[in-house]
Amino acid sequence: MARSWPTKRSRWWWGIGASIAVVALVVLGLIFQPWLLFIDVRVDDEIPASAPTVSAPAAPSTAATAPTTDPVDVVEPQTGPVDLLTGALISHEHETSGTVRVIENPDGSRQLALIGLQTTNGPDVHVWLSAGPVVEGREGWFTAAGYDHVDLGPIEGNLGDQLYDIPADVDLSVFRTVDLWCVQFGVSFGAAALT
Repeated sequence: MARSWPTKRSRWWWGIGASIAVVALVVLGLIFQPWLLFIDVRVDDEIPASAPTVSAPAAPSTAATAPTTDPVDVVEPQTGPVDLLTGALISHEHETSGTVRVIENPDGSRQLALIGLQTTNGPDVHVWLSAGPVVEGREGWFTAAGYDHVDLGPIEGNLGDQLYDIPADVDLSVFRTVDLWCVQFGVSFGAAALT
């Protein structure tokens, strides 16, 4: 029985097919970045402690006509960062947990703190303040895309504590949800309602 050897033409087609397969694998790798599933990035920003509310007794009145009464507690102004809103992250497309704080600093600037964040690393994940509600389960994976949002920037890491500046013109009575939004695939990794 005669042995059949590949012709130059069939080797040429095999070469083109192999080249196309390699290019397709590289492109898919760049799009999906599957190696990120095996890489954790920990961030340990220093999160400001919330200033305690201080109350002090009011000074007694020295006016002769004022009746004597018990001192009334008066709340003194805050001298440190204050928590405006808080929330807890729930899982959406990826297992996600941690707490969220919106902090107002003494100078009036505001920051969003992600504390004890644990989620999966992924491509192009951003921290959004959203006007949409937090919806649990699979239905919530895509909710934020249908509402106005403010992009605070790419997530610094998938683990740990991190701070994001909130622009001064953001109305926190409108944007009451935090979403960890994968821009590339249009899906939420996790979200928190701010109260």
